[in-house]
Amino acid sequence: MSYDPTSLAGVPTHGRERIEQMRKAEGRGFFTSDLSVNEFLLVKHAGFDPLGLVVGSSIYHIGYQQSSWNQNQEMDVLSQAMYHARELAMTRMEEEADQLNADGIVGVRLDVGRYEWGENLAEFIAIGTAVRHREGELHRAPNGRPFTSDLSGQDFWTLLGAGYRPVGMVMGNCVYHVAHQGLRNWFKQVGQNQEMPNYTQALYDARELAMERMQAEAEQVKAEGIVGVRIDEKSHGWGSHVIEFFAVGTAVVPTRTDHQIEAPAMVLNLNDQT
Repeated sequence: MSYDPTSLAGVPTHGRERIEQMRKAEGRGFFTSDLSVNEFLLVKHAGFDPLGLVVGSSIYHIGYQQSSWNQNQEMDVLSQAMYHARELAMTRMEEEADQLNADGIVGVRLDVGRYEWGENLAEFIAIGTAVRHREGELHRAPNGRPFTSDLSGQDFWTLLGAGYRPVGMVMGNCVYHVAHQGLRNWFKQVGQNQEMPNYTQALYDARELAMERMQAEAEQVKAEGIVGVRIDEKSHGWGSHVIEFFAVGTAVVPTRTDHQIEAPAMVLNLNDQT
């Protein structure tokens, strides 16, 4: 899906009305946000003002792919479907943020939901809080889009204070079929402690593919590295031998070459633990 900062083509009527209301309310300082109280205060302290909650959604039909019962293999059709559906949701969320003249989106969450009315349908949702720098400093991604980050408000504040900034969420995925074990091998392993090389290699390979693709995305935006990487594993109802490995994190770049990271300080928690 091509990115159009002036477009709300995928946003329903009530979504456009909500965005228009947020635009009109900006002068009054009204906003919506999924940030916690602590996150809200730290994002404000970092010099950013929340503008409003932005959402992207895509309900996607996931096609069918035949797998070999006794072969480890990537399910390319499923991998591409899962990736493209998330990309659609992320793009629509970013276009909503562009309508608010946001610099970026913090606290992004990516969820996948399934409903009873469609066995092969899944809804992909991207949601976060659009923010703008109070002093007008440009913090957008190198491609001109609002930056995206799945870091918490606390981590976002810490990252900026250390002389780094997020340029975008990067992700990679791999849907993989894990070969079944033959009955003869199963009998050989009954009662024994030993590695299952077939399963080890399959899961190892699938994770590596997901991480490699995430890293390639970070290199495309010229990031120095990726922080907060998370790898999720879910079957999404395909059965016990088909698993998606999804790697996601926030790509970062230094804001200046002479930045110095402050030494950590000890903090005494005064909350009552009794």
